[in-house]
Amino acid sequence: MTKSQQEKFDNFKALHDNGQTFVIPNAWDAGSSRILTHLGFIALATTSAGYAFSIGRRDAIAGLSRDEILTNAKAIVDATDLPVSADLEDGFGSSPDACAETIRQACDIGLVGGSIEDASGDPDTPIFDMGLSVDRIQAAVDAAKDRPFLLTARAENFLYSRPDLDDTIKRLQAFENAGADVLYAPGLPDLDAIKTVCAAVSKPVNVVMGLSGGLHSVADLAKAGVTRISVGGSFARAAWAGMIRAAEEVRDHGTFTYAQDAIPDGVISQMMSDERRR
Repeated sequence: MTKSQQEKFDNFKALHDNGQTFVIPNAWDAGSSRILTHLGFIALATTSAGYAFSIGRRDAIAGLSRDEILTNAKAIVDATDLPVSADLEDGFGSSPDACAETIRQACDIGLVGGSIEDASGDPDTPIFDMGLSVDRIQAAVDAAKDRPFLLTARAENFLYSRPDLDDTIKRLQAFENAGADVLYAPGLPDLDAIKTVCAAVSKPVNVVMGLSGGLHSVADLAKAGVTRISVGGSFARAAWAGMIRAAEEVRDHGTFTYAQDAIPDGVISQMMSDERRR
């Protein structure tokens, strides 16, 4: 039976409230959404990076429009009965109103969660100042009020060569006070920093794995206090790496041994069937 948006939201919220750490892998299209559902994951996220690569674009702030991101997210939502939370980048505008409108449109297509980051896209001042960052999150919180939607607030310092843990924590605490449901600082340098962030806030913390560097296990992150673990665009990059290795074998050696490791057509066809997505 197809689940309603409210049912998906209730399931998603329960995952954040039950005291257990869970993995939320990032799908980049309907096909990857169905495969991850088939593999038994309990919630999905989207990835702007993975989607950008799939349409021949690079991942960058303002590189993808709100309409493009939400159209892609809706395809992922429609391919699964799992809760889906979207990478909503900077909210598609610097103003609080732009963030609020993004949240309203995200709710309208069936998403039950999404993230707003504090990166500005300006190389000279890559992070919005604290006041504006909080106002943007507050507007997103207000837009999500009374809707089936969990808002994740992101502090982007460590992705933009600003490795200031104190400022990152202050931002996350301010976002928590503004009403964000989940807190997220991608690119934290080590497990000690992750523990420090988790101890400094009372809302669930998301940590991303699959970036260069940390190879912490789910068990390690659970002990550190992490509630939710995403993988960003790394599954998409892993998929592209497999294709590149196959293509290089054919180009350089004229052999096709890669096919021995390829998923059989019948298996992937079954994963893509409507019956297997639920």
